[in-house]
Amino acid sequence: MSGVLSQFRSFDRPVRLLAINQFTINIGFYMLMPYLAAHLSVGLGLAGWLVGFILGVRNFSQQGMFLFGGMLADRLGYKPLIVTGCALRTGGFAMLGLVDSVPSLIIASAATGFAGALFNPAVRAYVAAGAGERRVEAFALFNVFYQAGILLGPLLGLALTGVAFRLTCLVAAVVFAALTVLQLRSLPPRAAEGGQRVLVGCRQVLGNRRFLAFAGTMIGCYVLSFQIYLALPLETRRLARDELTGTVLVAALFAVSGLLAIAGQLRITGWCRRRWSHGRCLTAGLALMGAAFLVPLLTAAAPGGSGSFGALGVFLPMLVSVALLTLGTVVVFPFEMDTIVTLAEDRFVATHYGLYNTICGIGIALGNLGTGAALDLARQRGAAWVPWVVLAVIGAACAFGVHLLSRSGRLAPRQVLTTP
Repeated sequence: MSGVLSQFRSFDRPVRLLAINQFTINIGFYMLMPYLAAHLSVGLGLAGWLVGFILGVRNFSQQGMFLFGGMLADRLGYKPLIVTGCALRTGGFAMLGLVDSVPSLIIASAATGFAGALFNPAVRAYVAAGAGERRVEAFALFNVFYQAGILLGPLLGLALTGVAFRLTCLVAAVVFAALTVLQLRSLPPRAAEGGQRVLVGCRQVLGNRRFLAFAGTMIGCYVLSFQIYLALPLETRRLARDELTGTVLVAALFAVSGLLAIAGQLRITGWCRRRWSHGRCLTAGLALMGAAFLVPLLTAAAPGGSGSFGALGVFLPMLVSVALLTLGTVVVFPFEMDTIVTLAEDRFVATHYGLYNTICGIGIALGNLGTGAALDLARQRGAAWVPWVVLAVIGAACAFGVHLLSRSGRLAPRQVLTTP
């Protein structure tokens, strides 16, 4: 903890404020979103397809609008988009707790998603600009606060939802309202790229082949990282002897992942940075993420809920898998964020982040659809090991792709590229 505080104090006020903001943003978001589906289906009695549609609207309005949010940030400045996004999410979360008609719920869900599309690219671009040459360190610190918010948010939400889901929504709205005021008063303005040049910036980003190659290669990284919410919990619940045991084990896995990221991020980033190049750090992290999915092969053939595996027998393989996946993500994230700025050449950075998030978001959606279907189909066909091997191969392919990009010099600043 002392290392985190020391690192935190070493940065200027904007970076410190943005780290605190991200911690609070994640608390507000994760205290509500994990319990929204149950509220819609059980509390309001909506059909399953309607629940899926409302949640899908939120995801689409965020992932699909990241590029637009990034373009606006580069045109209007980072601070206005951060403040506007937090204000919009304040209204969206309040609506989710106060309305019960389907059209109003759809509007509220869309507002919460679009809010994320507004402030996420702007926040990352502001951190990159405010940190200067210390971008890797800044993003490592940023991820510590990010993960801490994810860890604490659901616990607060569980306590509040135990009273009433409406209370959870209103508290989350108050959190974002406070953030809006804090950033409006305390966050220094950051100059935008300016005026009509944003269209030039959009063309520049879409024509940045090195950036697009990197973004395409990193899609698999996000498919893998999201399995901590999909494949690994599903497998843990399948193997558990009863529903209660499965719920407890899944919660424990999330807690271990969050604590590992919080405790290890700065040390791991510092260790990697001292010894390896950015490209090698990315390659090693992606390989580690892929290796995480070889561990579930140990339990893939076990019958579900049969009691042949005790709680410890279920937990240990899943724990090792989640730990490897988390460590790989911890290694990758700061160098990934820094590489995007390098490939953007410090121009239209928010637009680059926006397009990057959109590309990877599409990959997550397709990857989740494929993974969920593959887990069921493979088990029905007696080949339960296949999805885990495919996920491991995706990790290896991403690592190899980044290695090739790095080796060819396409991840380095343009001015140091060598002519063959």
